[in-house]
Amino acid sequence: MKFNTDNVRIISSAPMVSPNTLIKQFPQSAKASKGVFSARQVIKEIIYGEDKRLMVLVGPCSIHDTKAAIEYANKLVKLKEELDEDLFIVMRVYFEKPRTTVGWKGLINDPYLDETFDIDKGLATARKLLSDLGEIGIPVGVEYLDVLTPQYLSDLISWGAIGARTTESQSHRELASALSCPVGFKNGTSGSLDIAIDAILSANSPHHLLSVNKDGGISHFNSIGNETAHIILRGGKDGTNYSKEQVERTCDRLKSKGLVSKVMVDFSHANSEKQFKNQLKVGADVASQIENGSESIFGVMIESHLNEGNQKVGPLS
Repeated sequence: MKFNTDNVRIISSAPMVSPNTLIKQFPQSAKASKGVFSARQVIKEIIYGEDKRLMVLVGPCSIHDTKAAIEYANKLVKLKEELDEDLFIVMRVYFEKPRTTVGWKGLINDPYLDETFDIDKGLATARKLLSDLGEIGIPVGVEYLDVLTPQYLSDLISWGAIGARTTESQSHRELASALSCPVGFKNGTSGSLDIAIDAILSANSPHHLLSVNKDGGISHFNSIGNETAHIILRGGKDGTNYSKEQVERTCDRLKSKGLVSKVMVDFSHANSEKQFKNQLKVGADVASQIENGSESIFGVMIESHLNEGNQKVGPLS
């Protein structure tokens, strides 16, 4: 008697649309291509101190309503033009949500917010939004959570983040080494800097990895490494980590490892003690550091939307 030992916990499976199919449905325009290429180069120059502007990643915690995202983008692009001499503004457009336990995992996983989990639709919705934002002319930053989704979306993305819960993951470090955009690693949820610094060192290096190709098959990829990998300070269980002393200490650690000694500061998460209005307090401290001559902070991350506060998850009408 042969026992069933494979896929014993799988209820169902279904083939997915290939990246190429989705890319043909929502192609990258010449304008979007130029915008992404230029934004990536500017961000790299900011990280290395060649461009003295402050990078500002700002936008909703996560995208759930594309119409609201477009409205936000149209307002933000005007602000970007006004402040371009001092700030390089990138819109936060997060489609995937890491959960500590369970909960809504984002627009790609469950686009209707009703637990129907139409991932094909989620990917299509995400790509169309990115395409539309490219036409508006606003650069986009995302969090990379699922290691397969980049092949569907990454040609339209200017900056990426690896979250605190996945920074220690070998798969995400390998992914970062292969991504075409600059990538930031958040310090661990515990507040550990070592996890993020190790991740940067790993992402800087070449890797061999398995992933989906544009036709939807599995390929062996060989990456060259990503020299734009950097750290994002988001606080941790022991408290905040955006003070002048903590920033300088982090930069000293980076320098000792031969890495670029600049950081991005996340105004939210543990740095705001999960109170969104505390982002103003973090911002005031960071602004003071910069005003007083600090060149250690190259960028900031801010959560904002059309209306303040959080909203309960429920089906979209």
